[in-house]
Amino acid sequence: LLGGGMETQAITELYGEFGSGKSQIVHQMAVNVQLPEDEGGLNGSAIYIDTENTFRPERIEQMVIGLGIDADPQEFLENIHVARAHSSDHQMLMMDTARERAAELKTSDKPVKIFVIDSLTSHFRAEYAGRGTLATRQQKLNRHLHDLFKLVDENNAVGLVTNQVLSNPAVFFGDPTKPIGGNIVGHTATFRIYLRKSKGGKRIARLVDSPNLPEGEAPFMVEEAGLKSC
Repeated sequence: LLGGGMETQAITELYGEFGSGKSQIVHQMAVNVQLPEDEGGLNGSAIYIDTENTFRPERIEQMVIGLGIDADPQEFLENIHVARAHSSDHQMLMMDTARERAAELKTSDKPVKIFVIDSLTSHFRAEYAGRGTLATRQQKLNRHLHDLFKLVDENNAVGLVTNQVLSNPAVFFGDPTKPIGGNIVGHTATFRIYLRKSKGGKRIARLVDSPNLPEGEAPFMVEEAGLKSC
């Protein structure tokens, strides 16, 4: 679907309803990024900004075991630098902390190769409710995304963000869900992937926007051992 994987120096946005697999994918990417390049990784570490208390160390352990390689899950966990954000301002400040941490690790065995924000919009959505605050919210969101873009560019890393959706009741035909953040997020994210639940425990990932790849869909399953294509 992504022509070989997630692109560095670009932001990939995952959006979908609760339970569609967004956090599962970012957990999996925080594991996969640590693998050697010949196994599909970037031999790097991850910075994970957690805004909704979704990071689960035990999930990482399951996914490492699920790779079927002789690896210590604890080592994988040590290469995922998790920070909890308690407000949108705190989340924005974390870009500076992430920059410092990435600079410290630049010459290490595992330089930072993925920056995750899960979820990008939840604090902004909660703090800026109502139309009167929309302009301020969008301005802050714009600045935040550009800081992230600069960070992934400087470190030749992947930017991966999750986004919530809202339902548009005016849509009678087709899917009424649309991602939060409007054009600001839409224009800054290089790749946009819409996730939805399907029958029999399957999830569908749909590539909605990309500068160089055709739109398409890929089914996958979330298993204890991690994500599996089906």
